[in-house]
Amino acid sequence: MRLEDYWGIGPKTSERLTEALGTERAIEAIESADVRALVDAGLHRGRATRILRRANGEAGIDVLATGDARSVYDDLLSLAADAALTAHAADRIRVLTPLLDRNAVEERLDRVVAARNAWAGLDEADREAVADAFAAYDEADGSELAAVETAVALREAGVTDGPFADVGALDGDRLRDAADALADVRGSIDPVGGLDGGDIEIASGADAELDRLREQLSTARDLADSAFDVLESVRDGSLRDFEALEAATIEHVARETGVEPATVRSAAPDEALDAADFVSGTLRELVVELEAAVDEREAAVAADIRERLGDEPDADEDSGEADNDDTTVARAATAVSDAAFLLSLGRFAAENEHVRPTLVDDGIAVRGARNPFLGGEVQPVSYGVGSHSLADDPGVASADAPPTGDRVSVLTGANSGGKTTLLETLCAVALLASMGLPVPADAAEVGTFDRIVFHRRHASFNAGVLESTLKSVVPPLTADGRTLMLVDEFEAITEPGRAADLLNGLVTLTVDRGALGVYVTHLAEDLSPLPDAARIDGIFAEGLTNDLELRVDYQPRFETVGKSTPEFIVSRLVANAGDRGVRAGFEHLAGAVGEEAVQRTLSDAEWAANDD
Repeated sequence: MRLEDYWGIGPKTSERLTEALGTERAIEAIESADVRALVDAGLHRGRATRILRRANGEAGIDVLATGDARSVYDDLLSLAADAALTAHAADRIRVLTPLLDRNAVEERLDRVVAARNAWAGLDEADREAVADAFAAYDEADGSELAAVETAVALREAGVTDGPFADVGALDGDRLRDAADALADVRGSIDPVGGLDGGDIEIASGADAELDRLREQLSTARDLADSAFDVLESVRDGSLRDFEALEAATIEHVARETGVEPATVRSAAPDEALDAADFVSGTLRELVVELEAAVDEREAAVAADIRERLGDEPDADEDSGEADNDDTTVARAATAVSDAAFLLSLGRFAAENEHVRPTLVDDGIAVRGARNPFLGGEVQPVSYGVGSHSLADDPGVASADAPPTGDRVSVLTGANSGGKTTLLETLCAVALLASMGLPVPADAAEVGTFDRIVFHRRHASFNAGVLESTLKSVVPPLTADGRTLMLVDEFEAITEPGRAADLLNGLVTLTVDRGALGVYVTHLAEDLSPLPDAARIDGIFAEGLTNDLELRVDYQPRFETVGKSTPEFIVSRLVANAGDRGVRAGFEHLAGAVGEEAVQRTLSDAEWAANDD
């Protein structure tokens, strides 16, 4: 396969990747979703992420049928990546895509829920130890030694069962031996590629004899580079003949380098043109001999390190050849990388109290759901469309459980009442479940959707916006498969009368196509009779707080038309107006929306403030 066969890779990008990584390594990085490799090769992280998402889950990306759905998807993965324990784990999280195979979703849910439970089950000290081990792993850029030491930390913290069985299967004694051996290595090795391939650089301090030989070689090279200085050091008036100069040279070199005089003598040339030729010839040959000695010792130490790093090779049953890829270091590196990925997702789920959704054939329903993008105290809500079993569950946030069986709901109610936030919450729940991840709710049932249409309100009132919106939301409805429609204030893009007609058409089309939909609107009373499979729900503002903030019950009331309650907004404007003329203007509006209601709202807020 060519690099240019992958989505998003043109001739220039292909040339850059080939130059930096080579074609084979670049393809391997793409197939393994290695964001770091592509970024190190010069690609922008966002571009690398998009390429890998398409390469590893193009069909899943097509579930995101609108730009707003893709925006929620990006924001969710950013949140999850923020909980990552390593940079590579964050990269792997960012390239997750919706899964179309139900078994794949269930399998990932099994692993992530087990990881969530494992993280939640650690005490504070063990969590810190694991996090510190992964931080050290990151700081060492995922080195082999850091991988082994992290594997040891995971084992000591008890992260060895379920999805972490590969960590548990590692031999503790071999891990410690491997850690000791890797401490003797300078730079990096490639244990996954086999320990017999390539050179292992021996670190200083790994072997005393090697350190001695290296020091002798270094000194000998310095002397060889300044042979005339050596000659001047040994020549004086007492030297009566050439033999005396030879002896003085050998003694001087042996003393300076620490090499045995006999070894220096063996390096001396049998014939030399003059004293300078003798000195330089002796030093050149000594450097050659010491280089050979260093190479021989390095090979012996490297062989010892390979033996300490490698497991007993498994003979291939067919060829009889040993498999050198199966080493403690290689298995530790893979196990730690996978553990970081799963524990990061488990940490994200645990810290945000996400639960495993129940996968169903049709419908989406939540109990005690929370918008994942809101901080602080958030009122949980319960909602659902389609068929589900949460209707009869106790403990629902509303007096009424979410009705079951309706294909479409029309959501109405107060300005700033959380209608758009509820749509976003449902979108987030559907997307997280589609990726095999726990969701922010007390309970959830989520169907499989081939397309998720999320459309936020866009405050533009022209024919171009209407046309582009219809092109965005209608085609997914007409395609085969299951579609979830989450559309916010459709009336914002055209005049109210025509918007009501179009909204009626969308609701009936949603029902006719067997899709599910939640449509937010202020035009519920202008809609024609809805199909039997549709209902109207409402969110209600209940007044103003003593700080004159709008007090809203964000839990929808089912089969009830919500009110926009403009008198609450006007009441706040009247109370906050500092200019007498401006206040008079708002009081005039109070008369238009109902002066009595405005006065009652202000009185209630004042009473609440005094009561505090």
